[in-house]
Amino acid sequence: MSAAKHLDTMEYEQLPLVADLPVLVGPKAPLPVAPMGVAAHVEAPAGMSKDTAPAKAVVAAKPAAPKAQLTLPEGVPAYWAEACRQLMRRDRVLKRLIPLLSSQALPPREQCRDEAFATLARSIVGQQIAVKSAKTLWNKFSRLLAEIKPELVLKLKVDDMRAAGLSARKVDYLVDLALHFTENRLRMDEWEQMGDDAIIAELMAIRGLSRWTAENFLIYYLARPNVLPLDDAGLIQGISLNYFSGDPVSRSDAREVAEAWKPWCTVATWYIWRSLEAQP
Repeated sequence: MSAAKHLDTMEYEQLPLVADLPVLVGPKAPLPVAPMGVAAHVEAPAGMSKDTAPAKAVVAAKPAAPKAQLTLPEGVPAYWAEACRQLMRRDRVLKRLIPLLSSQALPPREQCRDEAFATLARSIVGQQIAVKSAKTLWNKFSRLLAEIKPELVLKLKVDDMRAAGLSARKVDYLVDLALHFTENRLRMDEWEQMGDDAIIAELMAIRGLSRWTAENFLIYYLARPNVLPLDDAGLIQGISLNYFSGDPVSRSDAREVAEAWKPWCTVATWYIWRSLEAQP
């Protein structure tokens, strides 16, 4: 990455302090003292009339910049507000985006078996198709079921699933996913204590679940704070538009930008995604 591309997340060089700059040196004299915000009168030197005396120096406190106001919805993860504050301090792009989009924070999810299954099933249904198409396909599939439960998916007829628009491969993937839940092949009770990589490895053992799907599960269901889904096209597009003026971005470029986001990559990724929705 070139230095120009790296500008938005780099630490700014410290500018010289006023005290470091050259100044004209005159005879030493006691400085006038005035209350803050009150004009300080400078007496004219001997032999100089008041008309030719230096102009009044006005001493005024510089107003502090107003703090950005965040409007986070109820139920956001406990770390979300602190993550926003730190990201706005570190990253110029997020300093602009987060106050604009803070009302769209990650929604809470019920932590239960059926919700976990539904989250993964929806990821499978939406693979390799546009977001709008994925939503339509999911709605058609979910209408086949009274509830999104693995036991009910296993009772569906393949022909009905195909008629809803699912490919043969996605039908196989959904059946394998349902079997993992009904046969207790997943260590759901241990997920809270497991690291991100361990959960990703367990989920990727299911047919049709890629690393992208597993990382999205960590974000949307488990609400892990430091997930960086580099295989996500939306994240790469958002980094391109917000940090590189729309120029092509490699995974290496994206990873370098995200160095400033740690340990809150999930939160940064969320607002980069939301920024795409605001694009004209």
